[in-house]
Amino acid sequence: QVQLVESGGGLVQAGGSLRLSCAASGSIFSINDAGWYRQAPGEQREMVAGITRGGSTNYADSVKGRFTISRDNAKKTVYLQMNSLKPEDTAVYFCNAKLSLVVNIEGARVEREYWGQGTQVTVSS
Repeated sequence: QVQLVESGGGLVQAGGSLRLSCAASGSIFSINDAGWYRQAPGEQREMVAGITRGGSTNYADSVKGRFTISRDNAKKTVYLQMNSLKPEDTAVYFCNAKLSLVVNIEGARVEREYWGQGTQVTVSS
């Protein structure tokens, strides 16, 4: 029932833009810390951007100045705005988040980490 679902991936030309969304669904009280990761074929998964519950952000050096991570707590959604895309940005992008889950009728909560299934981003020359 609890899921993270990414959307917004696709094919774009170099220099173009995409916005990825990561929506949490189910009995979720809130998204706590969250981030975006990516993995290209034959390479390690790497962190692209992170955002804390309080809104502090950090980025991989390779995307600084081009990507922006943000969040909408009311919508329980995390975004990744990607501008000035390069072919080397091509990868499967994954959302990761620590979710505060509502576990009973009294509203008790626990925190669990979840991964989305990934969305493909392909940047052509």
